[in-house]
Amino acid sequence: MSASTLPVAPELPGWTHLSSGKVRDVYTPAAASPWAGRDVLLIVASDRISAYDHVLPTPVPDKGKVLTALSAWWFEQLDDIVPSHILSLDVPDAVAGRAMICRRLTMHPVECVVRGYLTGSGLVEYRRSRTVCGIALPEGLAEASRLPEPIFTPAAKAELGGHDENIPFSRVVAMVGEEPAAALRGISLALYARAAEIALERGIILADTKFEFGAGPAGGLVLGDEVLTPDSSRFWPADQWIPGRVTPSFDKQYVRDWLASSASGWDRAGGAEPPALPADVVGRTRGRYLEAYERLTGSPLEV
Repeated sequence: MSASTLPVAPELPGWTHLSSGKVRDVYTPAAASPWAGRDVLLIVASDRISAYDHVLPTPVPDKGKVLTALSAWWFEQLDDIVPSHILSLDVPDAVAGRAMICRRLTMHPVECVVRGYLTGSGLVEYRRSRTVCGIALPEGLAEASRLPEPIFTPAAKAELGGHDENIPFSRVVAMVGEEPAAALRGISLALYARAAEIALERGIILADTKFEFGAGPAGGLVLGDEVLTPDSSRFWPADQWIPGRVTPSFDKQYVRDWLASSASGWDRAGGAEPPALPADVVGRTRGRYLEAYERLTGSPLEV
């Protein structure tokens, strides 16, 4: 599903639709809104799911609630490191539980990725050059190897439908300036360290994650978008982690695996749109998202 064929965002009283992305719909306050005249956004997490740079035609029920509730929980855990953009969870009934009112930020054009373990695109680069985003790593690492220390491996944001591009830190400096780049790196590493510790206490490894930051009217970094969800992070069950092997994760792994299998019949290389997901893939994916929330927060999500 391309950007032009995204489902129509719902009409919400007191809010005017501004834009839609792969997963989220964004609104500004209308004249009749209690938030009128304030520089805020209503950000709604839909149940849409994307894979291989496509928005899939089949939603995953309650996914948007998991992303919103887990982000809100993490914002609270990390607030002493950096403030977040969240202002209120008092939203229209039609999107209750899946939306938050946030201050509008001027976003930095950088995905602030932190990796504590080697996998994904980082592993691909390591096998080629023994580096990740230009950072030299020791010999002998493999899939799921724990890195000597977490590393900041930024990416340049892509347009909707595109793929983020891993970049060296020097390019971040060129994009935002030396001091802001250093702040992005330092705060990202601090957030990862705190989150990895919290997750491990709950039997979950935070293999890698991405953060997005912006600047508010008063300046300074503010944590925005979503944070430490199964969509933005690789969470692994600690008791199933074996270096050298692919570790199951609390995310859309079932979706990616099915789409890549012959069962899907998807001609991805030929440019075809992805097929609808079968009910069992949707159900197992939903279960993994809900399990991630429950294990991290210690409470079941009300759905």
